[in-house]
Amino acid sequence: MVVPNQDPGGVPPAEGRSLPEWHTLSPEEVRRELGTGTAGLSAKDAEERLQRYGENVLREEARETRLQVFLRQFASILIVILIIAAVVSFFVGEPQDAAAILIIVVLNAILGFSQEWQAGEAIEALRQMLVQRAVVIRDGKQQEVDASGIVPGDLVVLEMGERVPADISIVEATSLEVDEAPLTGESSPVDKAPGPLPPGTSLAERSNMVFAGTTVVNGRGRGVVVSTGMKTEFGLIAGISQRVRAEATPLSRQMDILGRDIGLIAIGIAALAVAVGLLQQREFLEMFLIGVSLAVAVIPEGLPAVVTLTLAIGIKNMMRRNCLIRRLPASETLGAVSVICTDKTGTLTRNEMAVVRVRTPGSEVAVTGTGYAPEGEFLRDGSAVNPLEDPGLRQFLRAVLLCNHATLASDDENGWRIFGTPTEGALVVAAAKAGLSREGAPEAVREFSFNSTRKRMTIIFRENDGDVAYVKGAPEVLLSRSSRLFLDGSVVPITEDLRDTLRRELGEYASRGLRVLGAAYRPLPAGIEWLPASIGWTAETVEEDLIFLGFAGILDPPRPEAAEAIRLCRSAGIDVIMITGDNPLTASAIAQELGLSSEGAMTGADLEAMGDEELERRLRTTKVLSRVTAEHKLRVIDILSRERAVIAMTGDGVNDAPALKKASIGIAMGIKGTDVAKESSDMVLVDDNFASIVAGVEEGRREYDNIARFTRYLLSTNVGELVAIVGGLLMGLPLILIPVQILWINLITDGLTALALGLEPAEQDVMQRRPRAPDESILTRSAFLVILILGIWLGLLTIYVFSGLYEVDLDRARTMAFTGLIIFELYNVLNFRSFRFPLHQIGFFSNPTLLLAILGSLALQVLVVYVPVLQDFLGTASLTLADWGLLALLGLPVLLAGEAYKILRLRSGREGPDAGETQAPG
Repeated sequence: MVVPNQDPGGVPPAEGRSLPEWHTLSPEEVRRELGTGTAGLSAKDAEERLQRYGENVLREEARETRLQVFLRQFASILIVILIIAAVVSFFVGEPQDAAAILIIVVLNAILGFSQEWQAGEAIEALRQMLVQRAVVIRDGKQQEVDASGIVPGDLVVLEMGERVPADISIVEATSLEVDEAPLTGESSPVDKAPGPLPPGTSLAERSNMVFAGTTVVNGRGRGVVVSTGMKTEFGLIAGISQRVRAEATPLSRQMDILGRDIGLIAIGIAALAVAVGLLQQREFLEMFLIGVSLAVAVIPEGLPAVVTLTLAIGIKNMMRRNCLIRRLPASETLGAVSVICTDKTGTLTRNEMAVVRVRTPGSEVAVTGTGYAPEGEFLRDGSAVNPLEDPGLRQFLRAVLLCNHATLASDDENGWRIFGTPTEGALVVAAAKAGLSREGAPEAVREFSFNSTRKRMTIIFRENDGDVAYVKGAPEVLLSRSSRLFLDGSVVPITEDLRDTLRRELGEYASRGLRVLGAAYRPLPAGIEWLPASIGWTAETVEEDLIFLGFAGILDPPRPEAAEAIRLCRSAGIDVIMITGDNPLTASAIAQELGLSSEGAMTGADLEAMGDEELERRLRTTKVLSRVTAEHKLRVIDILSRERAVIAMTGDGVNDAPALKKASIGIAMGIKGTDVAKESSDMVLVDDNFASIVAGVEEGRREYDNIARFTRYLLSTNVGELVAIVGGLLMGLPLILIPVQILWINLITDGLTALALGLEPAEQDVMQRRPRAPDESILTRSAFLVILILGIWLGLLTIYVFSGLYEVDLDRARTMAFTGLIIFELYNVLNFRSFRFPLHQIGFFSNPTLLLAILGSLALQVLVVYVPVLQDFLGTASLTLADWGLLALLGLPVLLAGEAYKILRLRSGREGPDAGETQAPG
């Protein structure tokens, strides 16, 4: 006896033998390999194997604790710099500065933690999806056991409606069909039957195997367990998910680079200032304080909090557009997406099979309607017809309704639903659209069940004129067993020419990606008693000399809005690639109907035969990938990443989990998606609507534009502070701004207006431009130039205000400089609403929150200037009304110059930013 490798440590099966490919073995060979008899395992043998190979469960990856998730919020370089600044401020005798910085840092961490705690539960969801109970045969007796106690070699009983507990090789099957969509992506139930298959048969085509996590939707069977726990196909995906690490988002990478650069600049400027002051023979303590002030001025303390709050607000906006964001940076990442790898079943299609065409010997009709609601029309040459007035169509629909086990039902909570296989359900719905039902149906007296070998099923009914056998199955099989056909209400002999015509049309249906089912019938001699032992009357003898009725084309129809969504993706420069476990004909047909241009389709086998360079080249023109596995999806993402693509992966099944985790942003379906897919994703589509992705992209692009706006705005104000302090130092002036005043500007004044900038509406052409490059810096060359010019202007104005007053009254001069810089910055923030369009074009009141933020900042500054407690805290003195008027007049040119620049730029035809930049300010 050779038991398969189930040992967690990877011990060979026995004496170095390799693990067999179970699908290549016959039932007898499987039993022999696993030492399983017709009575199953003995209780003792089962217990020994359980001890040796472990429970039939998935091993969990160690999850982060709450503390680990919270501490991870401090991993940003900019946050580390802020913490260092707080420590330095404390030790130089500025505890209020240190406290203010630390409060901002902690609040930022709490907000990030609250958004991310539910991440990383994919393995737990996988474990919970395994069935809890299963029926096995041990010691010759059928018994129910905990599924975790199933071992290799167990003989398992499979019944309709049950979830498969492990990977099993089929030894017996009667009409056995399994829904494998969560594992392989196959949209239709798969017929299962015993018998060996060739080596290399793909997972989706292993008809002699059933896999853990899939569901039996029809028939019954028995099989021998060949793999359990982490060795199942289900478990292998869990293992892949554990090994895959989430990719850093483009924004997080950019902010880390920005934080590093700002930190180096802060240290350099502070050190240089201290050195210059010492050369001027100033006191060391004074220069150290100036150095700290410069470092505080360079670092935009409010930036991390504003980014976090803006992303959190964006998450709420996306939820209103049916995009549930699970990880904070993902909302912005969606705006950078350049490739969407989308599943077909349930994402681009409805995951509801429907009859779309019916071909009878006399005519062909199209069938309209979506979903399982019995609403739709039968169209011949575009005109509606009554199917009950067409004898051939009526007889066909009656036959597929009677030779059928599916039922159609509705309720207020779930609407119309099908109980049974989706394919049979589609036929029942088509009959219901014609007004047919089983009410008053004749008595069924015998059934010959469907299996993958016979490719047909028969139910015999006792009707008034005698017994009638109704047969449903593969049309080519029924045609070969038919000698007559039903034409214009009469039964006529079938000619070879007509048989060839029907076969040719059958091939055309298949080439369109339709699943095709045929129907036939045969009146039987009266008086037959349909007993199991009836002599002579078997399936073979009943299912001959049939009268052919026609065939139906069945399709999982595309979502009505999916075609428009793909068109919008194309206009936004986003490439769409369909990746599905379904067959290539069906996938290509759906792609064509949706307007997804592709040079043919590639299968998983094609991918395995290609090198990386060839696959990279093919992916530029071939946008349909079928019969792919989890490993194939990961390879495709890796290949696309080489071209610096930002990849979104949509999916709903277990097989999608690793790719969802690996992609730049994983998007799971909210309604039809498995828990595994949802927990592995960054975003969940609440309505399963592909079009919602487009809305999410628009929101993501708006978010990034606004983050770029307020980042550049904050840096311009910090340059102004830096110029004021350094300029005053070089001119031999006293310290113009003390550290606590700089902190007030950076955290309160700039923080309010920057956050309001984060609510700026999207520009009208946001979805008509190509995605930004993932390595594009927020600080482009032109943006840096604008920041530098405006910052120098603000700083020189501040020096001008201070230099005329400090010799008379230092406190009043410092208050004028402090207040003046705030007023100048409030003018400046209006410049950053757009660097493409002037205010009158974007609408002065189109962002009312910003106007409120400006008024709020002014109100707070009034309090700071006149409230005694705040005067003591911030070192301010009272100002006159004339002082306020003077500062308002001095700052006005800052706004007027920005408006003049934008108007001149529009008139010269330079409406967009420089090449390679986003259309955010600068």
